[in-house]
Amino acid sequence: ESRAQMATLPRLKPREFYDLVVEVALIRPGPIQGGSVHPYIRRRTGEEEGTYLHPRLEKSLKKTLGVPLFQEQLMQMAIDVAGFTAGEADQLRQAMGSKRSKERMLRLKSRLYEGMAARGITGDVADQIYEKLAAFANFGFPESHSVSFAYLVYSSSWIKLHYPASFCAALLNAQPMGFYSPQSLVADARRHGVVVHSPDVNASSWDASLELLSAGSRPSGRDPADKTEWGVRMGVSSVRTIGVDVAKAIAGGRPYASMEEVVRAAALTEPQVEALATAGAFGSLGLDRRAALWGAGAVAQSKESRLPGVVVGAAAPALPEMDTVEETIADLWSTSVSTTTYPTELVRAELDAMGVVAASGLHGIAHGERVLVGGVVTHRQRPATAQGTTFINLEDETGLINIVCSKGAWAHYRRAARSSAALLVRGKLEKVDGVVNVIAERITELSLHPAAVLRSRDFR
Repeated sequence: ESRAQMATLPRLKPREFYDLVVEVALIRPGPIQGGSVHPYIRRRTGEEEGTYLHPRLEKSLKKTLGVPLFQEQLMQMAIDVAGFTAGEADQLRQAMGSKRSKERMLRLKSRLYEGMAARGITGDVADQIYEKLAAFANFGFPESHSVSFAYLVYSSSWIKLHYPASFCAALLNAQPMGFYSPQSLVADARRHGVVVHSPDVNASSWDASLELLSAGSRPSGRDPADKTEWGVRMGVSSVRTIGVDVAKAIAGGRPYASMEEVVRAAALTEPQVEALATAGAFGSLGLDRRAALWGAGAVAQSKESRLPGVVVGAAAPALPEMDTVEETIADLWSTSVSTTTYPTELVRAELDAMGVVAASGLHGIAHGERVLVGGVVTHRQRPATAQGTTFINLEDETGLINIVCSKGAWAHYRRAARSSAALLVRGKLEKVDGVVNVIAERITELSLHPAAVLRSRDFR
């Protein structure tokens, strides 16, 4: 199916694809520290003309408008402005990729300056050229890497747009990986109209799979005549304590008519039965979560050494079903994913009363306005190139919010900013070239049920 989808991938125009290649290269530490990012953007958008520090640089930098972005360009620069041989340029390339690249670059510094001086390049121009070369010691991309990454970005984006359920299921099956947790991946898929179902012993494979939606379960706004709408069914292996081997045993024994059959087919332990019950995985057997939990201890005693059908104490009395809060907590405990409710939805009325703006509402607010936002912390990052700035990602039921936290704000609100699972942030809204950030001025903890949020992925 993936090959068939990729066969219809439309080709980008060369200029469009090269722009994507350049965007990939721009976000590397080398171009950032070398001061290449903003000059290239201004030149590509026509705000300023492409220029060269020296005419000898036009050969290597013409295709990137006079701004060095790739390792190969830096090698060609050294050949053109300092008379490096191909071997010396290769030593420069090795220095750029070495763990001790800064020290190796310093050893090449004298050779660079001597070569530039011999060609009449001295003073401030020579210093600027060296600074751009040295910046790549902190990692710059070869152009070939950028091309490969750009193709992955484009093809992944295309599949996500046209086959969002397939894309979501594939990412769930590739865990652990990447920047985003399964909870964020599922939440994003749901915001884009994908129906995601929780695990079920009869409906689920061992891993995430596609499931044809019935007419009544299709998202509103979709063409009801389209019979090829797919949702995602989470795999049994997504339930805590259920490893791949056990999940495959459960999936291989379908269909089931009782909890006891599931226990005997996969030799489940009591904690495993309780985890499946908490996840609602026995729903197709006519059991809600509380009824399944009631009987978990009893059916877990069914073993191959005992006769089937003699379990006693599994039938539950009349019990109230879990409410939305309890189901959300049960989902997050058992699978780390809530397929129906994001934690901030549970307190949305209180957030609205406080004047908290949802992620989806930020696009309607003017640049420079002060806003109050809140959400679950998904990431904290402090890149070496950010000069002490910390970037925090918050997520609510409507999307992601980028928080920019200065060194001063971090120091002042460090206790909440560093350790709280969910945050309220008051700050100034920044909108630049379609990117929306909140510049943090005050940070406080957002109180949510402790079991309703997951650990963020920090400083990776």
